[in-house]
Amino acid sequence: MFAAKTITIFAAALATLYSAVSAAPTPTKNEVAARQIAPAGATHSVVVGRGGLRFDPDNIVAEPGDIVEFHFLPRNHSVAQSNFANPCQPIGSTAFFSGFVPIAYGQAPDVFQITVEDRNPIWFYCSQTTGNHCQSGMSGVINQNFDSNEFTLARYRARAAEIGGVSTSPAAVGGNLAARVLPNPNPLSGF
Repeated sequence: MFAAKTITIFAAALATLYSAVSAAPTPTKNEVAARQIAPAGATHSVVVGRGGLRFDPDNIVAEPGDIVEFHFLPRNHSVAQSNFANPCQPIGSTAFFSGFVPIAYGQAPDVFQITVEDRNPIWFYCSQTTGNHCQSGMSGVINQNFDSNEFTLARYRARAAEIGGVSTSPAAVGGNLAARVLPNPNPLSGF
């Protein structure tokens, strides 16, 4: 009986306290806008040269505003932008290009980043001609259209091997898509 009265008194006190608490004021539109922070995009790490002539991963799904960051392993690789129709060739003067990143062991001290602007496919390749890296399958894509059986990474690679020839590098490091070379943010990541 004593326990039931204690619980009843406690419940009554809690109810009184609850009814005395007023709701927080509703912020005005300006207050809400001042406190909103634009979400930062995700960073997708791509390892260049892990396991041989490949990008890992080689098929990236990214949202606008995301960053794709290329980490370079030995020996001497690059990343350059092309299009599906002309694999192993830059798309023109606006093609992004990391430059060649020679490294004997470990991971390069710098990374190459691009910022994804939309959901359209972005095709890329290694333009190293010693060993014909692109023609040997060292290529990748950001935002492949998975609803298409025609424009796939497998077909891009097959087309590169079929056309053959020699890869071409863009004229300058950088290019479109806010391309930039930066110090490696995590050089001991174990890639």
